[in-house]
Amino acid sequence: MTAPNGTAPSPGSALVELDHVDKWFGDLHVLCDIELAVDAGEVIVVIGPSGSGKSTLCRTINRLEPIQGGEIRIDGQRLPEEGKALAVLRADGGMVFQSFNLFAHKSSLENVTLGPVKARKRPKKEAHDLAMELLTRVGIADKADRYPAELSGGQQQRAAIARALAMEPKVMLFDEPTSALDPEMIKEVLDVMVGLAAEGMTMIVVSHEMGFARSAARRVVFMDCGAIVEVAPPEQFFSSPASSRAQDFLSKILAH
Repeated sequence: MTAPNGTAPSPGSALVELDHVDKWFGDLHVLCDIELAVDAGEVIVVIGPSGSGKSTLCRTINRLEPIQGGEIRIDGQRLPEEGKALAVLRADGGMVFQSFNLFAHKSSLENVTLGPVKARKRPKKEAHDLAMELLTRVGIADKADRYPAELSGGQQQRAAIARALAMEPKVMLFDEPTSALDPEMIKEVLDVMVGLAAEGMTMIVVSHEMGFARSAARRVVFMDCGAIVEVAPPEQFFSSPASSRAQDFLSKILAH
């Protein structure tokens, strides 16, 4: 997808860079010297046990969580700590949460048009047309006038994905996007995400969905105790993980 200024990062160049990132919650060191570079057009799936720092990692990339050490860059620009510059750069990272976070008093269409009109200053007609295009793309154009309470969980999450895409982000961040869904709704959301990956969207996905990691990821990032333990292509990671910790993790989750 093209960036708002009309230029897209070239595939194969580092779009998101985490350079020696540290994060504490009080005395708890939740991200320990994280180093990771994500290329434009790359899909990264972050997996690991609960409490390993996966969601915190995702949330630091657009400064929903501040960091205490290191640096994060998006498309070569250092992520500011606050102010207007942060708001501008944060818009380059579309975020999809496990809890949807849609505005309950606004329809699907209004949820999707809000960002482009308010933050990107797009004309309302242009934002409306873009929103309908995106709602069609995620398969819920017929629910444009429905409020979140009138949608299934899967439909709400697809509306949330459309809302994030409406900001024309350079990277999409997904924090456990299917964990709040019933099993039958998970596939409809994953299908949308697989489609985005196939179109070349840069994606960082925190997920327990190993099937998605196998099929859509270019690299799997395995975390434990706040650190990146292993990074490998999915076929390598799932068939012959290099670390004993990853071997133990996979033996437990893939046995069921």
